[in-house]
Amino acid sequence: METPLFGLLGFVAALVLILLRVPVAIAMGVVGVGGYFLLNDWMGAAFILGSAPFESLNRYTLSVVPLFVLMGVFAARAGLSRSLYNGFYALIGHYRGGLALATIGACAGFGAICGSSLATAATMGKVALPEMRRYGYDDRLASASIAAAGTLGVMIPPSVLLVIYAFLTETSVGKLFAAAIIPGILGTLLYMAAVAVQTRINPALGPAGPRMGKAEKRHALADMWPVSLLFIVVIGGIYAGFFSPTEAAAFGAFGAFGLALARKTLNRDVIKDCVVEAASTTGMMFLILVGAGLFNFFIESTNLPNFLVSTVTDMGLGPYGILLIVLLFYMVLGCLMDSLSMILLTIPVVYPLMLALNFDPIWFGIIVVTVAELGLITPPVGINLFVIQAISKDLKLETIIKGILPFILVDIVRLALLVAIPGLALWLPHTMN
Repeated sequence: METPLFGLLGFVAALVLILLRVPVAIAMGVVGVGGYFLLNDWMGAAFILGSAPFESLNRYTLSVVPLFVLMGVFAARAGLSRSLYNGFYALIGHYRGGLALATIGACAGFGAICGSSLATAATMGKVALPEMRRYGYDDRLASASIAAAGTLGVMIPPSVLLVIYAFLTETSVGKLFAAAIIPGILGTLLYMAAVAVQTRINPALGPAGPRMGKAEKRHALADMWPVSLLFIVVIGGIYAGFFSPTEAAAFGAFGAFGLALARKTLNRDVIKDCVVEAASTTGMMFLILVGAGLFNFFIESTNLPNFLVSTVTDMGLGPYGILLIVLLFYMVLGCLMDSLSMILLTIPVVYPLMLALNFDPIWFGIIVVTVAELGLITPPVGINLFVIQAISKDLKLETIIKGILPFILVDIVRLALLVAIPGLALWLPHTMN
């Protein structure tokens, strides 16, 4: 059997195991070690078992992961999600569909200090879903707006998914964060537009909430400033070159801890729970990275990436024709597996192809994360849909799916804009030193 074909079979085997609910780290690790053993011998398999796990985690870049995770955990415990929701409600809650609009804005703000889609959707869902139901919002709009807006947590920096992409492709974390700002804002505005259009067509979907008094509005808006300041210092510091990403992550974790402390939401037990939660989340991610390292070692040894590059370029489809095929592949894959697994499994194969077609690696990272966002809300395995369903026991998955279509459509519009206008992602990185 030719070696590239063997690599392709290994890729399919790993995908099948993941779809069969085998843990991602185990599926990729088993295929990687087993495939390398069949290609070489037990000495070769022993070598990658001894070296690949260390090489997978021995990167300074990865030090930002536990710090940004800890930042998000402390931010959630500080009650910043409620502050963001109240602040955006003060601005736009009294308009038609205003509670859904406020939820989307709050999700964008919380994503800027969290970095996780699931955490953003779960945290904001507990705050916003009861409020929208209390004011008579249709469950389709209420649940779908939270599920969709939760995906902003993996785009708006600091994004753990972008850090993982930077690690896999050896690109700049800081430039990826800068590149994600405009697409993240664009996604927020498009989600808001989807709500505005739906409530204009059918006002019963999202009636206007009561207008806040002036004093109450001032208090709600003032309560948002700590979140804004934390984001500006962390991301602005990276952009201006004052901090490295790791230093910014450390400052962000300390700042979120300080905010939680100032709001008196911490005690010894809560701090212990925060540290354990951050450690377990980081450990899960790092274990997946070890499995991905073993799998990548096997894939590279089969010469599959180079084979795909030569095969696809010989097809004569042109760079954007090939990109369209890759994006369709990602959309289908996103319906079947979570975003982290999808990126870890495919980037070693797809990334060399994109480089060979002269696509910018920073731009492609934003494209990949945008497609990953789409997968988070696409049935049947859109994880955010299940997260929202778990918040309310009487909420049916079918209800959320019925409401999610407009948000999927605007995500496709955003993806098309990013492909057609690369400057949306590349302008800010090009202004950095």
